[in-house]
Amino acid sequence: MDYTKLKIPNHIAIILDGNGRWAKNLGLKRSEGHKAGYENLKKLCVHILKTGVKYLSVYAFSTENFKRSEEEVGYLMNLIAKKFKSDAKYFMENNIKVVFSGIRDNLRKDVLESMDYITNLTKNNKKGTFNVCLNYGGHLEITDMTKKIAKLVKENKLDIDNINEDIVNKNLYQDLPPIDLLIRTSGEQRVSNFMLWQLSYAEFYFPTVHFPDFNEEEFDKSLIEYTKRDRRFGGINYDKEID
Repeated sequence: MDYTKLKIPNHIAIILDGNGRWAKNLGLKRSEGHKAGYENLKKLCVHILKTGVKYLSVYAFSTENFKRSEEEVGYLMNLIAKKFKSDAKYFMENNIKVVFSGIRDNLRKDVLESMDYITNLTKNNKKGTFNVCLNYGGHLEITDMTKKIAKLVKENKLDIDNINEDIVNKNLYQDLPPIDLLIRTSGEQRVSNFMLWQLSYAEFYFPTVHFPDFNEEEFDKSLIEYTKRDRRFGGINYDKEID
């Protein structure tokens, strides 16, 4: 693939959907689907950032996912605690900075330790930023942002008349640029409370393959589709020269 002939998004977000259905179709446990999904994400993350994408955000675990069975939640927490620590060297070797968006409430100590370990280890990496949305909800992020700004105003650290979009962005879980392309695998066509502020002008792409099968070739198809899109911001196409 000649990526120089494609429009490369600055920030891509992926809703990692279909791990359970992938496993079911193969007669496997849901846990096997989550394991396969993680291994695919690990490889895909490197590929995506090598194409020229600077930021990759993924929906790994929502605040609502705690409503799933105790067995499934426990497996996911074990997977996160183990893999982000054992694979930290992999992200270092590929020069990828790993950050997390979400709240720390209800997360186990070993999960938090693993998150802190990989965040601190990779904080100076420059190839690209891998933003893992873990214990995350879009409504909650906006609510928490509002509280942070209100506190700044109350403490006279910010004038209410100086609140603007930049201030809002800087007080979200991570100060990231707008999302250019949202991908949700498995054919579902909804955003599910994911990065609502950042998605304002994003293009959406909904491949039918389940996430464990969303490989490099499938991702490249999303770039081809994105290149065809005529992006408009308030009716203006910024991909074309404006007189």
